Amino acid sequence: MNRLSGKVGLVTGGARGIGRAIVEAFAREGAAVAILDRPGDPEAVALSQALRVQGVRALALQADVTDENAVGLAVQNALQELGRIDILVNNAGISQRIRFVDMQPSDWDRMIQTDLRSVFLVTHQVVPVMLQSGSGRIINIASQMAQRGAPLLVHYCAAKAGVIGFTKALARELAPNITVNAIAPGPILTDMTKGRDPEWYAQMERELPLGRLGRAEEVAPSAVFLASDEGALYTGQTLGPNLGHVML
Repeated sequence: MNRLSGKVGLVTGGARGIGRAIVEAFAREGAAVAILDRPGDPEAVALSQALRVQGVRALALQADVTDENAVGLAVQNALQELGRIDILVNNAGISQRIRFVDMQPSDWDRMIQTDLRSVFLVTHQVVPVMLQSGSGRIINIASQMAQRGAPLLVHYCAAKAGVIGFTKALARELAPNITVNAIAPGPILTDMTKGRDPEWYAQMERELPLGRLGRAEEVAPSAVFLASDEGALYTGQTLGPNLGHVML
């Protein structure tokens, strides 16, 4: 406990799923948290209010992470309210299953904008803050699909592979005082995996060496580790809480 005491974390897509689990884990470890999620979603506000009841400094922010101006305003609001940003988690993203031959340029563009461009936009706003303070932790949520590929997910795999490449390059550029790492989860029970055909779940359980899908709260400890002093030797790395679906 208190591994992140005194730190401030900004988590995009922080109201639901893996993002929410990371926000809650950071709060338990003593961090203040800014929860950035899409406009019109009440969950970020509800989560921030619940955390404040527990004595956590928590702020709800709403922004379209593909919009440069909206991202800049959200980051400035976080700085004004919380004073600093020590940890950035780029988690916001979407998924869409579609055959490549049916994919339209608009499908491709929407995926790249949301899952890759947003990582650039938010990080580009936060890095000067970290450089000024002389330290920082950047954690990008990728996917094991970037490492193994999958049918019906060509655009998603491309975007997440871009996140991993971005992570490696930026880690070298910002070393030694700012670390940049990625987390590539396997199949996790979140909104993205709800409502699938029962055979999909059965197939995943057969494929996964651990025999089940993961839970969002099982991914969050990887983020806490990378954000804490315990993760000080890690930069440019991709951690894989993927139930054995990819083994590197």
